Amino acid sequence: MTTSSAPLYVAADIHGHRSEFQEVLRDAGLVDRTGRWSGGKAQLWLLGDYVDRGPDGIGVIDDVRRLANEASTAGGRIGALLGNHEVQLLAAHRFGGAAVTGWDEPGGFRGGWARFGGCEEDLRRLSPEHIAWMIDLPAVALVDGYLLIHSDTARYLEFGSAIADVNTAVSAALHSSDTAVWLEFCERMSDRGAFRDAEVAHADDPVSAMLGTLGGDVLVHGHSTLTKYFGVAPADVRDVLRYADGRVVAVDGGVYEGGRILLARLH
Repeated sequence: MTTSSAPLYVAADIHGHRSEFQEVLRDAGLVDRTGRWSGGKAQLWLLGDYVDRGPDGIGVIDDVRRLANEASTAGGRIGALLGNHEVQLLAAHRFGGAAVTGWDEPGGFRGGWARFGGCEEDLRRLSPEHIAWMIDLPAVALVDGYLLIHSDTARYLEFGSAIADVNTAVSAALHSSDTAVWLEFCERMSDRGAFRDAEVAHADDPVSAMLGTLGGDVLVHGHSTLTKYFGVAPADVRDVLRYADGRVVAVDGGVYEGGRILLARLH
């Protein structure tokens, strides 16, 4: 597998924390003091959850879209994956508060979205351009030997047995008008915790299943915060967490729980 010589960075779960996102990019030299791309040919991959739980999710999306264009012009790249909060926001927008068969949630998808941290301002400011951008996001990417996903779940394999198949199935779900499809989609994308007991590699463990099926040597995810799900005190969040015998990297520093956005350089 060929590895790019350009630096590769990842971050996840910005959750509307626009100024904190700009700060970590500045500290890494990826943007200048005016917020413009200065990372040259570097690659930056964002692992989903741009919206909800914070003050300006739509502003984060606007920044990511702008920076992606600036990075491309400079020979770099910003890639972005779909997170469960984008799925939930899109479901709230598409179906509103209508009852969903098979789901005992007051207010349907909109009620569920609000309960899981949805911000009314994000929904109000959602434009056709923002919707089109989110619908076009892939769910999985393989970059320089790193398998990048949002959620720490092996349920991505329920979408398909190759990256292209997974992303095609995710795209089909995003374009569906069937609430049953969306309900299952939201459940898959919100699953978590599958890799924490896989400290010793064996053929049937979920890390081996993901890497063996979709490719890569190391799996990188967001979604489950270091603060809540890995027991790191917010004040102690300084770096990503490597676990499962070094085969998995967790990068969600829990910014909305008092932690921070982590920007990790993978190579």
